[in-house]
Amino acid sequence: MKKVELLAPAKDKKTAITAINSGCDAIYIGASNFGARKRVPNSLEDIKEIVDYAHKFYVKVHVTVNTILTDDELVDAQKLIQNLYDIGVDAIIVQDMGIFKLAVDGKLPPIALHASTQCDNRNLEKVKFFDDMGVPRVILARELSLGQIKEICEHTNAEIETFIHGALCVSYSGQCYMSYYIGGRSANKGECAQACRKKYTLIDSNGSVIAKDKYLLSMKDFNASRHLKSLIDAGVKSFKIEGRLKDENYVKNVVAYYRREIDKFASKTSSGRVFLDFEPDVRKSFNRGFTDYFLDGRKRCFNFDSPKSLGEKLGKITKVGKDYFEIGETDSKMAGGQAGIKINSQDGLYFNGNGCLVNKVKGKKIYPNKMDGIAVGLEVYRNFDSKFEKQLENSKTKRQIGVRFFFENGVLKVVDEDKNSINLSLIEGEKAKNSEKMKENFINQLKKTGDSDFYVQDINVLGEVPFMPISQINEIRRNILDELMNERLKNYKRELQKPLKYVKFPKESLDYSANIHNKCAKEFYEHCGCQVCEMSAESGTSPKELMRTKHCLKYAFNMCKSPKKLFLIDEKGKKYPLMFDCKNCEMVVLAN
Repeated sequence: MKKVELLAPAKDKKTAITAINSGCDAIYIGASNFGARKRVPNSLEDIKEIVDYAHKFYVKVHVTVNTILTDDELVDAQKLIQNLYDIGVDAIIVQDMGIFKLAVDGKLPPIALHASTQCDNRNLEKVKFFDDMGVPRVILARELSLGQIKEICEHTNAEIETFIHGALCVSYSGQCYMSYYIGGRSANKGECAQACRKKYTLIDSNGSVIAKDKYLLSMKDFNASRHLKSLIDAGVKSFKIEGRLKDENYVKNVVAYYRREIDKFASKTSSGRVFLDFEPDVRKSFNRGFTDYFLDGRKRCFNFDSPKSLGEKLGKITKVGKDYFEIGETDSKMAGGQAGIKINSQDGLYFNGNGCLVNKVKGKKIYPNKMDGIAVGLEVYRNFDSKFEKQLENSKTKRQIGVRFFFENGVLKVVDEDKNSINLSLIEGEKAKNSEKMKENFINQLKKTGDSDFYVQDINVLGEVPFMPISQINEIRRNILDELMNERLKNYKRELQKPLKYVKFPKESLDYSANIHNKCAKEFYEHCGCQVCEMSAESGTSPKELMRTKHCLKYAFNMCKSPKKLFLIDEKGKKYPLMFDCKNCEMVVLAN
């Protein structure tokens, strides 16, 4: 089978370890600065600990340095990248072309540079540009179809990374200026205020209201699990889970789920087996309802009712009492006290923009902490499964590397699943009085790897084993496995960045949407034969387009053929004209 990478998010050291133990092949995490999630920085010391733990399992560590940078920040970023290289980080995820210029000019260590989705990688020409430069991996825009992804994979040599799960930005990544325009918080600087998760009213040029106080820019969450085989067949090398702000339980559940799903179609790029003690189910973790977005055509990928978590669908309310309600059976028999999924006290339920906590359940009767908004006919979702969350918290899921022991002629050999091996000559001792019993003890003690990083797949003992007390066998096992781990780490191969070069950029000129924020980035594009007409919006240029998106409100309200001009009005009464690029099936939110 093909080898593909499962790439997991981590907000901190603890979450990173959880992701690794749950089966990812690589993690991505922010450093102390310059990451697109400014709220979750990590020290070099913590990242070093993560690297050391990850590399035991041949798991890679990618660090995000994917904001745009001022001239002074670029100097600091250069130092940071050097430090990250020195502690063993495998790759840096980059948006700012100033960093690529430093690499071309030989001013960075040979650490792999990946072109972030923030670089607006939504067509073959852009990906080929990075490929021709020598960039080893390009992270695609989420909006691409299976056909577009396949075309890119077929015509480029760079590794292709795609998102497969998590929150969706309504705008093309790197092309949203809404947050900065409204309140000065730039998404390209890691400070997005999530204007897309706010309420808006949609009106036409006559002032007629089409939709009032709805979350008109809020997308469902991405779930591409049913397309994994097609994406693997298309040539995708890395599958990325969004979620660097998510907690441990979310990461544990979602990573374990995708590990299991990907293993059906491809081999992992890392080592070790995950020993799960729970059944992963992505419906039980935070989600706004799921969509496969534009992978196989345009669909209703939005949720206008709420930007909050929906969770898993339970059924419809069939009866409402004074202080309780009942949920009827669905096809899956999900009901309060019946077979199937059981509702428990302290579960969180969601219905029609409202929510409640379950105080208790008696038979089919569900007693919530409040009855607000509860009515017959409403669909009910569980967005907090208290029993499942507790199971995740108490989970002892672990990851261990398979080893085989061989003993012959006084030499004990151990070989791991990656063919690393250690030989240990045992000191000749007195002959065992009961050779069969000694052999049995020897095998049984070698098996006891316990909470170490290894588990035993096989033990092959040929000939007699000299007499040894149990304590000595245990010490031998510990020593040989310690040496094996040192051998594994010594043989770990970090992929180094090959020299980059300037190549022709596919556009003749660039405006603020190229997010050019420093002199190095400007010079980079000029070396690539491209004229820079405007610096970034964050440099003081007024953006004309606040957001360009494949999500279309005309489509959502069945108005594709309508000539009417439409406007969004936010909660403060600010009006935003909408422009529709029907040829490319895109909607643009304009500055007023």
